[in-house]
Amino acid sequence: MNVVLNILVGVQMLTALTMIGLILIQHGKGADMGAAFGSGSAGSLFGASGSANFLSRTTGVLAAVFFACTLMLAYFSHARPVGGGSLLERATVGAPAPAPAPAGPASQIPSGNAPAAPATSAPPSAPAAPASGAAQIPTK
Repeated sequence: MNVVLNILVGVQMLTALTMIGLILIQHGKGADMGAAFGSGSAGSLFGASGSANFLSRTTGVLAAVFFACTLMLAYFSHARPVGGGSLLERATVGAPAPAPAPAGPASQIPSGNAPAAPATSAPPSAPAAPASGAAQIPTK
């Protein structure tokens, strides 16, 4: 199944790159007006009007191949059975469980990388009143 998917992706990439090249080679609608007044581009490889027909038909065929590859890739990607619904659900299955937090009031304080301080049996004291006036300005 993986070989088929790889081949489809390769065909789709080659088709897309070829389509980009063909679209960039094609002339716009205004290029025919210059050829009518003798600009010299009428004597091209495919003749006066042959390049527009050949390039547009080839672009149409490549667009159909690209569309078919896209549909087949979508079908094959949904046809495979996958455990779990999303990537996040599958990632949590193999992830280790977090360590239990120690009990006590000190364990509720975030401490960054430092280990949590052991819980003491002393009751928590009341918070100090905030300073007012000039005491709130930090010093250097």
